[in-house]
Amino acid sequence: MQLRVEVVPRWAFRLPEQGGRDGVLRRRGGVLERLLHVDGRPAIVRVAQTGERCVLFGAWADDHAAAQAAIARMRFALGVDDDLRPFYERHRDDPLIGASVRRRPWLRVARRPVAFEALAWAICEQLIETRQANAIEARIVRAHGARCAQTGLRDVPAPAVLAACSPARLESFELAGRRAIALVRVAREVAAGRIDLDGRTDAEHERACKRLLAIPTIGRWTVEMLALHGQGRYDVIPAGDLGFLKLLGRARSGGDPAARADEADVRALFARFGEWRGLAGVHALSAPPHALVRSVAA
Repeated sequence: MQLRVEVVPRWAFRLPEQGGRDGVLRRRGGVLERLLHVDGRPAIVRVAQTGERCVLFGAWADDHAAAQAAIARMRFALGVDDDLRPFYERHRDDPLIGASVRRRPWLRVARRPVAFEALAWAICEQLIETRQANAIEARIVRAHGARCAQTGLRDVPAPAVLAACSPARLESFELAGRRAIALVRVAREVAAGRIDLDGRTDAEHERACKRLLAIPTIGRWTVEMLALHGQGRYDVIPAGDLGFLKLLGRARSGGDPAARADEADVRALFARFGEWRGLAGVHALSAPPHALVRSVAA
């Protein structure tokens, strides 16, 4: 069956200009396409923007519930229902991110429609360059992701699929050994229901974080990437991210590309953004260098 839903964004909105580098999200013309699985049932979702004030979602699935759930997940991933007006009004004149906020009020955090995807890819991205990590993720998707025969689209492997992999199998995709072990262990915990990544209360989030942090190689950065990109937590910033460490290091050193700041310094820099720390970080990464210098000096 096909389900179509028209959404009027609550704030300025633009569809991403390109698909995902892991080969899962595809853009053709002005249409985004994604294969998702809802409780094991496949659904194809297509999204198009039909003007500044309308975004059209279409889903094809075996039943109405699966189509509806798939659209809900893509709405979350794109942030189309998020009202960013309070962020804009509060921080449009900020010395660090104000210029970016005014220039691109539609900018949002890039989210995954399924929280496990954000966690799995955060593990893959630990301590390596983004391009290298994307290549590893694409290999995992091609080898183990479910494929739609009609569209050729692939989905990120489900927790149960990765749980059944051996670490050696994941290492064959150039994922480092310790991270391969961590990914398999995390997948097994999630597949067995021992870790709930979709908890809605602070207590549920806290329990999931504690279980994740008990797994070797899973640190604060990985959990914060999950929170920001998989759970929609605008108040979380992955302060240990190399992009932030290099950004602040260059500003403090007067432009030395090899300089690095401390994680604590990054947290201190973004503390003033409060509940919007994560979104402020996205704007900061695209801010002009002189803005960061002024902000650090202040």
